[in-house]
Amino acid sequence: MGKGVRIEIMDTTLRDGEQTSGVSFVPHEKLMIARLLLDDLKVDRVEVASARVSDGELEAVRMICDWAARRGLLHQVEVLGFVDGGASVDWIDRSGCRVLNLLCKGSYKHCTQQLKKQPEEHFADILNVVEYADEKGLMVNVYLEDWSNGMKDSPEYVFQMMDFLLQTPIKRFMLPDTLGVLNPLQVIEFMRKMRKRYPCTHFDFHAHNDYDLAVSNVLAAVLSGVRGLHTTINGLGERAGNAPLASVQAILNDHFNAATNIDESRLNDVSRVVESYSGILIPANKPIVGENVFTQVAGVHADGDNKNNLYCNDLLPERFGRKREYALGKTSGKANIRKNLEDLGLDLDEDAMRQVTERIIELGDKKELVTQEDLPYIVADVLKHGVANERVKLKSYIVTLAYGLKPIATLKIEINGQEYEASSSGDGQYDAFVRALRQVYKVILGRKYPMLTNYAVNIPPGGRTDAFVQTVITWRFEDKVFRTRGLDADQTEAAIKATMKMLNILENEYYSPS
Repeated sequence: MGKGVRIEIMDTTLRDGEQTSGVSFVPHEKLMIARLLLDDLKVDRVEVASARVSDGELEAVRMICDWAARRGLLHQVEVLGFVDGGASVDWIDRSGCRVLNLLCKGSYKHCTQQLKKQPEEHFADILNVVEYADEKGLMVNVYLEDWSNGMKDSPEYVFQMMDFLLQTPIKRFMLPDTLGVLNPLQVIEFMRKMRKRYPCTHFDFHAHNDYDLAVSNVLAAVLSGVRGLHTTINGLGERAGNAPLASVQAILNDHFNAATNIDESRLNDVSRVVESYSGILIPANKPIVGENVFTQVAGVHADGDNKNNLYCNDLLPERFGRKREYALGKTSGKANIRKNLEDLGLDLDEDAMRQVTERIIELGDKKELVTQEDLPYIVADVLKHGVANERVKLKSYIVTLAYGLKPIATLKIEINGQEYEASSSGDGQYDAFVRALRQVYKVILGRKYPMLTNYAVNIPPGGRTDAFVQTVITWRFEDKVFRTRGLDADQTEAAIKATMKMLNILENEYYSPS
C-alpha cells in the first residue's frame, strides 16, 4: 500500500450504533453527537438515521441538517433508506438531508428468500428509487446488504448487481459484513476481486464484530485498496457492535501510515459523551479510550519509564487528550510509588518509601483500590508527621430521609481550624449534603465550589453487594479535572468521603497560604 493513502471515514454511531440493544438517543443528543463528530473529530461523513422510523427521528435529522447547512457540512450528512418506491426518498427530502444510503440486497439468498423476487425485479425496483432520488436532487450511495455471504455463496449475483448499478449515478458502493461472518483472509480475497473487476469504483467497507474481528477485517479491507471505512464511537452497534473509531484511527496512523481527517486529540472526550448518552459503559481495558489503558501497575514499568521511557509505545496518551498514570497495588514497586509522589510534589527518604510501599502492598492484597489521590493520606497515616495536612475536617453531620419530603442535611465542618455549620434540602441525601457544603463555601466564605461532572458507584474488585461500595466522583475546578474516591459500606458515606478528599485537595493546592 502506498505511503500516505487517504482513507475516508463514515461514522454511523447515530444509525447503526443506535441499534445497540437498549440505546436510544433523543434529538438533542443526536445533534450534539453529530456536531462532535463533524466539528471536533472531523469525520468525513456521518450516517445519522434510518428513514421512516418515527416523528422523533425526523425531527432529529431536521435539527442536524439545519445545523450542518449553516456550517456548510450538509453534504456530509447521510440517512439510510430503503427500496420502497419513493417513501424513503420523500422522508429524507422532508428532513432536509441530501444524501440517501440505499439498502439493497447484496446476496442472492436475501433477494430471493427475503424479498421473494428475482434479481432483475430487484434491480428494476432499485433503479426506480435511484431515478426518483435524482429527480429530488439527492445523492445516492448503496449498501449491498449481506455482501459477505453474497461473495461466499453467490458472487455471480454480486457482479450482476454491480454491473447493473454502475450504469446509474450512484457515487459509493458500501460493502457490509452484515452478519459479522468474515475473517481477514476472506476480506482480502473478496475485496481484491471487487477491486480487480471494478478498479475505478469507490468502495466502503462496513464491519461487524461478532467474532471480535471487526478491526482486523477493516484493516484487511484497507490492505485490499478500499477507500472508505464505517466506524462507530466505542464500537456501538447491533449484537457485538461495529469497528470502534478510536482503534481504527490509531492502527491506520501507526501501522499503515494512512491519512485520515480525524483529530485524535478529541477521541477520548467524544467517547465519554457517547458513553454518557448511550448508557453503555466503556470497558476499563478497551484500547485507546478505556480507563486503564494508560495506567501502569507493575513497578518495573514505572522504573523503565523513569529510564528513557522503556515501556512506552507510539500510543502516547497525549495524542488522545489523556495522560499516563501509575496505579498503585500489590505489584507496585518503589519506582511506581515515587512516580505518583512526584506528581503530587512529595519527596520521601528511602525509609519512608519502604514503609509506604509496604502499606500499599498490604492494601493491594486486600483488593482495595489505591489511587494517587489516596497516596497523601496513606503517607500521612504511615509516617504520622502530617505530610498530607488535613485542613478540612467533617466534625459531624446528619441526613434525614422521610417519605414524601425532600432529604435534609445539617453539617459542621472545620476549615483551617475554624468551624462552620449549614443546613440544606436536596433531591437526595448526598445532594442535600453538597448543597449544605456549597452554602459554607459560596455564601459564608465567598469561594468557588467545584462542579461535579460524573458520579459512579461500584463494588470494588472481589467485593460483594453486602460489603463495601466505591464511589468515584469526577470534579472540575478552574479547568482542572480530577477524581476522588470513597470506600464505605454506605453509598452516601462513601460519596461524602470522596468529597472530603476533594475539599482537602483544593485547600492544599489552591487555598494554602503562600
